[in-house]
Amino acid sequence: MKRNNAIRHVIVALSIAIVLLAGVMTWVLRSAPENMPVEFGTAFTLTDDNGQPITEKALSGHPSLIYFGFTRCPEVCPTTLYEMSGWFNALGNDAKDLNAFFFSVDPERDTPELMHNYSAAFTDRIVGITGDPAEMQKVMKSWRIFARKVPTEGGDYTMDHTASVLMLDSRGNFKGTISYGEAADSAIAKIRELLKSG
Repeated sequence: MKRNNAIRHVIVALSIAIVLLAGVMTWVLRSAPENMPVEFGTAFTLTDDNGQPITEKALSGHPSLIYFGFTRCPEVCPTTLYEMSGWFNALGNDAKDLNAFFFSVDPERDTPELMHNYSAAFTDRIVGITGDPAEMQKVMKSWRIFARKVPTEGGDYTMDHTASVLMLDSRGNFKGTISYGEAADSAIAKIRELLKSG
C-alpha cells in the first residue's frame, strides 16, 4: 500500500513538472520577439569590382540582395543575375534603395575587372566582390554558403555552390532567401516585403 502511494506521488509530481515545463516553454516562445534576426555574417575586408576596398558595412544602411557565384559559371550564375536584373526592372523606382552584391566563390580567378564586366553585362545595380580567398572563405562560412571545387578535364575546375539569393534588411540581418528558379512573381513579392521591413 505504501509502495502504491509512493508511486502515485511520483506520478503526480512528474505530471506537475511536465505541466510546469510546458507552461514555461510556452511563455518563452510567446515572449520571444517576432521575426527575431538570425545571426549570420561577419566582419570582412574584400575588394569591389572597381578595385576598391569593401567591408561588411556595405551590407547595412539599405536592404540588400546577396548572391554567391563565379564568372565561369555555365548556367546557374548567369541565369540568377539575369533574373536579378529583371527584378530591378519590375520594381522600378520602388527598388531605388535596394542594393545587390555578387560575391565570388572563386576569388582565385575572379579579378575585380572580371567581376565588373560580368555583372555589368546584366545590370549596373549589382556590385561584384572578390579578394583574398581565405577572407572570402570566412565570409561564405558566416553566411552558411556551400562551395567546393570540382575538377574537370585538362586540369581545370568548376565550382559547386549554394544557388539561393540571400535577403538582408537595412541593418544587415538575414531575412530569407529566393531560391534558384523561383517564379518572378514570388521573388518580387518577397523583395517588396523586404523593402517594407526597412
